[in-house]
Amino acid sequence: MSEQANSSTTHFGYTTVAEEEKVHKVAEVFHSVAAKYDVMNDLMSAGLHRVWKIFTIAQAGIRPGFKVLDIAGGTGDLAKEFVKQAGKSGEVWHTDINESMLRVGRDRLLNKGLITPTLLCDAEKLPFPDNYFDRVSVAFGLRNMTHKDQALKEMQRVLKPGGKLLVLEFSKVPEALQKPYDLYSFKVLPWLGQKIANDADSYRYLAESIRMHPDQETLKGMMQDAGLERVEYFNLTAGVAALHTGIKV
Repeated sequence: MSEQANSSTTHFGYTTVAEEEKVHKVAEVFHSVAAKYDVMNDLMSAGLHRVWKIFTIAQAGIRPGFKVLDIAGGTGDLAKEFVKQAGKSGEVWHTDINESMLRVGRDRLLNKGLITPTLLCDAEKLPFPDNYFDRVSVAFGLRNMTHKDQALKEMQRVLKPGGKLLVLEFSKVPEALQKPYDLYSFKVLPWLGQKIANDADSYRYLAESIRMHPDQETLKGMMQDAGLERVEYFNLTAGVAALHTGIKV
């Protein structure tokens, strides 16, 4: 089933909007939350996003000399570790479509003495050659993309044969946990967003965007359709998040 109702509309949380409008609306959300993005992720995951990212970094298996692309890199949590692991002979690109998020991440990397290429770019139109990267990662970014299928094809395109894609994203919990999870997401989270960031609406959108994101099996199928092989996923914290991985052959 297509992720948009027709060629010109898509979803922004639970609202149907023009595709062009979604790009601007998502940008507004992340401009709004950029300065407190880590606070936002702590609220949305009860701090567990840090553990999930550690697991993702371990699964990436970055080695010295690797070329790595971090998409929707935001505040640079993954890029920071990838730069250390790839070493001086490696190449790690820290990218995001949102200028505010990219600036926060770039400044954090520089403050830690880590210098790496930083680029404002759209995951649906990656400005890199075919078969270039050993690893491509996207953490908590895919659900905000308008054409997820196109973005996944682009990620597959820029991977070298034998390279790995890692997609870390909020996912679907079992039915037994759905009611308490919904209560937290749609009642508690916007209230906290208002209290801490004075922005209930952005947090409400983020909760809705999680519910509209493909479930684990659907995303696995989308990655296979994009040309990736040996696709598997790891449910994290009972499926609150999931890490999907796939190999280009």
